Amino acid sequence: MTIKDFFSFKKNFFFWGNLLAMAIVAVGLVWGVFKWLNHYTDHDVAVVVPDVKGLLRNEAETLLTNHKLNPIVTDSTYNTSKPGGIILDMNPSEGAIVKEGRAIYLTVNTNRPPMRVIPDLIDNSSLRQAEAKLLAMGFKLDENDSIAGEKDWIYGIKYQGVSLQNGDEVPIGATLVLEVGSGEYDLGFETDSLQVRDTRSEEATVIDDSWFD
Repeated sequence: MTIKDFFSFKKNFFFWGNLLAMAIVAVGLVWGVFKWLNHYTDHDVAVVVPDVKGLLRNEAETLLTNHKLNPIVTDSTYNTSKPGGIILDMNPSEGAIVKEGRAIYLTVNTNRPPMRVIPDLIDNSSLRQAEAKLLAMGFKLDENDSIAGEKDWIYGIKYQGVSLQNGDEVPIGATLVLEVGSGEYDLGFETDSLQVRDTRSEEATVIDDSWFD
């Protein structure tokens, strides 16, 4: 067989027919694999993430579910300028193009303020230190209560008229009243003691005088 005969489709039909069939099968297999991969990975299925910021949690979850997305609340915060229970943030953000079933992570504004622990300030801090620490923690301070004791020393902390202890929890942003030493001391007890001592001295004097009668 000459080279011309080898490349002749008519004279070498069996060889070239098999080769063409193999090529068609190979192309079909490649196309089928890519088609399967696209279906398996949902390559052609895309969803635009809707904006749920400002919606109540149940409204946001319903809207995302209707878009075949998976809402998940992963964080909460407390913002006094926003209503409780609304969505403050989301990830991925609105407008992002994602696959169906994609998890959308939500941050919700809590209805109740978080609690803060009263630090070790009672009978362990000056007024200046206590004010700086409490304000930095997010508390508010009302007019101080002045009581007898070392000047500008913290003897107590009150919230809504109730005396607190170190370690108690109160809501962040709560208004506290500090019981602060005035620098003056209550000498009532000492005065009474002096009066008792004076009375005893007078009695002793009376007894001594009668002894010589």
